[in-house]
Amino acid sequence: MAKVQTDVGNDFCPQALFLYGTRQEDGTPHFGLFNWFSYFHSAEGFGAMACIGEEKRTKDLIRKNGVFSANLVTERLLPLADYYGNTFGRTAPDKMKRLPTVEWGRVLDVPTVAESPVSLELEVRRTVPLGDGSDLFLCLIRCVTREERLLDRTVPFVRRLQLAAPVLVPGEETYVSIDGRLLGAWGEPQHRLAPLEG
Repeated sequence: MAKVQTDVGNDFCPQALFLYGTRQEDGTPHFGLFNWFSYFHSAEGFGAMACIGEEKRTKDLIRKNGVFSANLVTERLLPLADYYGNTFGRTAPDKMKRLPTVEWGRVLDVPTVAESPVSLELEVRRTVPLGDGSDLFLCLIRCVTREERLLDRTVPFVRRLQLAAPVLVPGEETYVSIDGRLLGAWGEPQHRLAPLEG
């Protein structure tokens, strides 16, 4: 099959979604939705690369605190995650009225998401400004927590991956399941959330 030159983008190179958790000045949790996330290995240990474009409340808090969590978004978490991804924290002071079940980190002072099957506690070791407001955070992974059922190596890895049910962003502003089902366009899943009271 012939290939043709196209616009620059990451379509057909899916990435998993993560809720980044940070602690606000008053000690309450703050979450934001991101997907520019990958891993590296260095002399200091296993690490994660997290890139955040434009200025956001989540980025402000990561810079201030130097630590944050990355919580894998599942199909069950997608409506809340989509809400976080489409609500600008700097202009929506009530954004955090909707929260997942928060657990605090085992090693770092970061909020994690109990409903997420995999949570990483990250310590920023270096920040690389990329221009135009984007920053790359190079972090050491200080702790990983996983649901016990994902640790059972008698279950084939592919099945455990299906049990984790991560949400992927393959391109064209859509969410898909690990088995290729369309889960909605950006901005749609949040409409499944119950209305806030009062």
